Amino acid sequence: MALFDKLFGERYTAARARQRRHSRVTVSTTAHRAAELLRSTNALIQLSAAEALTVVGYMALRRCAEGEAIIRQGHSGGEDGFMALVIEGEVTVEAVTVSRTEPHTVNVLGPGHLMGEMSLMDGEARSATCTASTEVRCAVLTRAALQTLIDEEPTTAAKLLSAVAQRLSQRLRENDTKLQLYGQLVLSMQQEIDRLIPEQS
Repeated sequence: MALFDKLFGERYTAARARQRRHSRVTVSTTAHRAAELLRSTNALIQLSAAEALTVVGYMALRRCAEGEAIIRQGHSGGEDGFMALVIEGEVTVEAVTVSRTEPHTVNVLGPGHLMGEMSLMDGEARSATCTASTEVRCAVLTRAALQTLIDEEPTTAAKLLSAVAQRLSQRLRENDTKLQLYGQLVLSMQQEIDRLIPEQS
């Protein structure tokens, strides 16, 4: 038995853990709801139903009270970094920028929205604060759970990481478009100022 454990123990334990995880999510209506939301247009539409359910098996359900800060801007993701999928409730996303001293609302997230993807990927400091506007239920994927997913389900993990990367790339493009619009607005304002100054003199 000792020789069996030495040769196959870790693989056997990992296989049993996968089996328990699969059994748990298969019978859970919350897990199926989370998997549906994970595949929504606001999240990771690239995942298949089976892949989404597999990923949900590595996530933990979390309840957040109204007013609770789920993520805080500037806090290091590090090993404690995580990504969360909103299942129920509403989350307000706020950020403090260079030009402001008070936080301003960036977005409001509802069921099917993700938060914390960047920190899940790189473990760096959070770029915004996410606060529960109502009571919130969310599914959380930690960096440790992601590593387990990579070890046990590498194909699904690769698909997940690819989908997250595409989502972040899309967000960067949207921000680039906003910056271009801001640039055009500043230019228009400067032209108007230049036009008005001679009239005053």
